[in-house]
Amino acid sequence: MTHPDVSKILEELDENRAKFEHFCGLLTGEELDRATPSSTWIVRDFIAHLATIDGPVMRMFQNVHLGSGRGFTESNGRGWNVDTWNEGQVLSRRNQTVEATLVEARASRAAIRQVMETFSAEDLVFEFRFGGDVKRPATTVTIGNYLRGWCKHDPIHVVDMLRALPERLTPDVRAWVDDPLIAGYQKAMNV
Repeated sequence: MTHPDVSKILEELDENRAKFEHFCGLLTGEELDRATPSSTWIVRDFIAHLATIDGPVMRMFQNVHLGSGRGFTESNGRGWNVDTWNEGQVLSRRNQTVEATLVEARASRAAIRQVMETFSAEDLVFEFRFGGDVKRPATTVTIGNYLRGWCKHDPIHVVDMLRALPERLTPDVRAWVDDPLIAGYQKAMNV
């Protein structure tokens, strides 16, 4: 049986993904190819990022669940550079259709959900080293706290996309992305 805290996180994760897919399905080709202010990515790159990042996050979850405690590391024990990895993933998918990218996202999300469903109370309090990225320092975090932020990953990047698509900020989208955690992430990443 899935831990109740994980069930709640999965519910939010699923709701956010459904809204994200709906949002992406509304975008035109011109909108998808717009440059995003304060970023090197175009709008479609955020879709590719969200389609691919579940893979390494799932491996980190598996490492924690198996007790290796390695977090985000390569199999050779070296640290993993999320920024370099992300750049390669999004650039290799620039010519893919949105639907093909979303199909990939659905498959990776299904796989990571299976791992998350096995988390115990002990897993949720397990501390691991989050290596940080170009704008955030490395830190130690519990899996439970990581999950509470990570389940908002889709709307976090919709806010990024909206910098290039201000006309898409409808009242429904505004209500979806109006969250203190999302605002805090945006403030930290877009200084």
